[in-house]
Amino acid sequence: MSAGSAITALLGPTNTGKTHRAVERMLTHPSGMIGLPLRLLAREVYDKLTARLGEARVALVTGEEKRVPRRADYWVCTVEAMPMDREVDFLAVDEIQLAAHDRRGHVFTERLLHARGREETWFMGSDTMRPLVSELLPTAVHAHCARLSHLTAAGPSKLSRLPPRSAVVAFSLPEVYALAERLRALRGGAAVVLGALSPRTRNAQVALFQAGEVDYLVATDAIGMGLNLDVGHVAFASLRKFDGRADRALEPAEVAQIAGRAGRYLRDGTFGTVLPARLPEDVAAAVEAHRFPALRRLYWRNPDLDLSSLEGLLGSLKDRPRHGCLRLIDHADDSAALERLALDSAVRGRARGAEAVSLLWEVCRVPDFRKLLLESHVALLAEVYAMLTGPTGVLDPDWMGATLAEIDDTAGDIDTLTARIAAIRTWTYISHQARWVKGAEDWQARTRAIEDRLSDALHERLRAPSARPRSRAAPVVPDRETPRDHPFAQLLALRARLAPVPPGLARDDDAWIEDAIAAPHESFTVDAAGRIGWGDRPLGHLARGTALLLPEVRLIGLDDLGPGARSRLLRRLLAFARDLVEELLAPLHAPELRALAASGRGLVYQLEQGLGTALADRAGEQLAGLSPGDRALLEAQGVTLGSRVIYLPALLEPRAVERRVALCAAWFEPRARPRSPRADAVSMGVGSGADARACSAIGFPKLATRAVRADVIERVAGMLAAEGAEEDGDARLGGVLGCPGREVPGIVEALRASP
Repeated sequence: MSAGSAITALLGPTNTGKTHRAVERMLTHPSGMIGLPLRLLAREVYDKLTARLGEARVALVTGEEKRVPRRADYWVCTVEAMPMDREVDFLAVDEIQLAAHDRRGHVFTERLLHARGREETWFMGSDTMRPLVSELLPTAVHAHCARLSHLTAAGPSKLSRLPPRSAVVAFSLPEVYALAERLRALRGGAAVVLGALSPRTRNAQVALFQAGEVDYLVATDAIGMGLNLDVGHVAFASLRKFDGRADRALEPAEVAQIAGRAGRYLRDGTFGTVLPARLPEDVAAAVEAHRFPALRRLYWRNPDLDLSSLEGLLGSLKDRPRHGCLRLIDHADDSAALERLALDSAVRGRARGAEAVSLLWEVCRVPDFRKLLLESHVALLAEVYAMLTGPTGVLDPDWMGATLAEIDDTAGDIDTLTARIAAIRTWTYISHQARWVKGAEDWQARTRAIEDRLSDALHERLRAPSARPRSRAAPVVPDRETPRDHPFAQLLALRARLAPVPPGLARDDDAWIEDAIAAPHESFTVDAAGRIGWGDRPLGHLARGTALLLPEVRLIGLDDLGPGARSRLLRRLLAFARDLVEELLAPLHAPELRALAASGRGLVYQLEQGLGTALADRAGEQLAGLSPGDRALLEAQGVTLGSRVIYLPALLEPRAVERRVALCAAWFEPRARPRSPRADAVSMGVGSGADARACSAIGFPKLATRAVRADVIERVAGMLAAEGAEEDGDARLGGVLGCPGREVPGIVEALRASP
């Protein structure tokens, strides 16, 4: 990364808009990367970006989830998974105060010291980092962010007295699930969010809360790292947590990080506890005032490891920092695994030479998502390393298949499903190491499908309360034999929709909705009317947005979906709509065209706004300013610089024209837009009310009473310019134009009227 990058430290309390500002700043650059502390937050930012830009321009990279399109301009990653060999113009790292974390801190410190964008670098986090950032990065520009809303202590409360839009925070899975059950029994519903959930389950749970389907959220401290939730009050069910080594009290800064989720943007929030827990008065005052002691030490690890030998690697991992504010990390999972494996004589025998040692270090960095005993994780790593250094050099597919088959089981309770999801995350990570497995893409698809099935089952368990208020009526399941015209048929259907659905009787929408949300771009279709489909199922249609290139989406025929599912499906279809435009105009977004001078860039802009067509008489200044080199660049990307029309022949193909018509159908008024031309049409009749801009935008500029395909206009213009062309008469031109001879004079007059 560039050493000359301008560095900004954006520091302040929660709800200051730091992450939002960084993302917006990133989008002002041609390329960028942002590192986030949690995969849940990375997925949230990815979803927001793809709803604006489409999935074709945005990559998502976490430890076990990689969505990397062929031409990604922007990268959303977890901090550990940031591909540091990729250069980008803008780079940002969020929650940089985690450099003081005793297990992950060395990664954040390494990013602070070495990760840079070519043009600009931002580090966002708590004000407690300000002195150390000043010490380690003396050239950084510091910006203070004030909280946008007030945060007020509300004291302790009974669980039954918590206000709606509350998040209850606990620090163990049993406590989270127990609280969720109590809230469901007391208040009728609660969503659950914790780091162990898959993105699929977490997104479904958050959607329930965000859409107002449930008013309460039970979560671990995972919500403290920047997740944007519509929370008005945060209640701590406990003020102690197990940090992997010991049970300890929460530090005031940790309380503030979590409590700060209350209140979003300009809306004030409150925080407190669930009885019998009580927050000390001095801690509550510090949280309200956002005043905490500055950090004094950050964790560090030698970034220049010696991979020539096992002893060299172990030794270089113990190298101590030279700066006084840095402390060598001694609790990292990967180095602990390496130390254990180094005691295995079989591993030592195989780890000879730089290549074998480098491979061993890669294996040690496989995350322990299962969080079992270290010995259990090390045993798995030893088995993986033995296969990778064996005769085939890859993992045994039969062994992998048998292991995955054991995990692929949706039976069991919440704890069992959560454990299986953690296990499959490890195998998802392994499947993304392309050199380790044959047919990596197939294994990735298989592990993803298993995680999806487990996630769907877990979501159903989390959504279906096991204990309901006794006063609530039993759920009604419609009788399939009841005739539709029966007087009570509609009432039964309504009761069925409103009644809670017992486990095992999930509505049909849940059977497909998650697959549709996760479906790739090519699995969706759009017709000339702008209707979007997925397989045989119609989902929505394009609607008028803020610009021709930015259509909105409206769902159709999905009234039975809950608000949460509707909002998530709508986001996916918005991303599809953005990808639709990006795919259509891909030749105009080629990196080579960035070298164009101002006139060339202006012409490309006109072509974009016209969906691939621009009239020469409206681009005279840009055409006149083109250098021979710029003309060559444009022509190399398929742009035809005609005398009457500038266009891309590839966008006159029937499929491209159909998509152009769909976009125009969303933007232009019905009476102003032309109909969809036949696949073999070279022109079509249009009424006087047809908008010339709409005709041009589908590749058929309007001439008198007809809309004529751009390449045909250029051919006819050439014929008229040729000596003796008029001797052929209207009949010949009519044949070329695909229109009756009586219409030719008007078209010729319109052509001659243009320069």
